[in-house]
Amino acid sequence: MSCEDALKLLDAYVDGELDLVHSIEIQEHLKNCGACSITVKNHEALRHAIQRGSLYYQPPLVNRLLPPRTSLGRIYSIYELAAGLLIAGFFVGRFQPRENPAGQEILDSHLRSLMPGHLADVQSTDQHTVKPWFNGKLSFSPPVSDFAQQGFPLTGGRVDSIGGREVAALVYRRSQHVINVYLWPSPVSRDTSLQRSAQQGYNLMHWTRSGFEWWLISDVNPSDLSTFAGLLGAAAP
Repeated sequence: MSCEDALKLLDAYVDGELDLVHSIEIQEHLKNCGACSITVKNHEALRHAIQRGSLYYQPPLVNRLLPPRTSLGRIYSIYELAAGLLIAGFFVGRFQPRENPAGQEILDSHLRSLMPGHLADVQSTDQHTVKPWFNGKLSFSPPVSDFAQQGFPLTGGRVDSIGGREVAALVYRRSQHVINVYLWPSPVSRDTSLQRSAQQGYNLMHWTRSGFEWWLISDVNPSDLSTFAGLLGAAAP
């Protein structure tokens, strides 16, 4: 290989872009050519200086993950990487804990109830008025209690829909805050402990007991809502 031919390939050689055959030819030429060897050293020094400077461009992570290939090979590499990420995301998603899907519907129903005229179909502080009102409107009789003496007065109730089923919605208050209590039969479910969550600034509490599934939602602070949940649990059959 002549110096003229070598000079055309030295930049690619320094950057590691030559194929194996040309790289070997350059290496054999450099063994016997001091001028080209100096040129290579100068190129390498310039390359290292640029890499250490602020003008050096760092390729995106995805490019650094892909091995050097032909254009067609690089296209296949991108598809392989994308497939790997999709598979990894699938398994990560499967093993992540999922929230109870009823929680979002409870939140949506609570927000609708706060619109004027939507909070209660029967307005009463008397549990003996609210409980009979559900007769004939639901296939079950919800337990209804008043906790006015404890600071959580009953103010009414309505029939609502959660998850495609009709449920009882009991309305209570804590000072100026509305507390919606949703319940429906769940005869095959075992009793569960109180589960807490929060969405969009509202506190939710959920448990199953004595064949009923219970949900509470309010902007009342979690401590007061926990106290109220304990009152409901103690009063439930």
